Amino acid sequence: MGPNEVAHAEGDPEIPFMQRLFDRPFLLLFLGVSVVGIFYTLWGLIEILTMPQATLP
Repeated sequence: MGPNEVAHAEGDPEIPFMQRLFDRPFLLLFLGVSVVGIFYTLWGLIEILTMPQATLP
């Protein structure tokens, strides 16, 4: 058993998924930065591809 593992008795409830997720701050940081970066990158690409062609003099 590792240092972060907790022995559960028969009557102990399982730790909920969201609590296990919120106990990992660096994973939350990575997910937050990644989601925002991907969202704005896709938004920018869509904006560039849907721009009308400029008329040149």
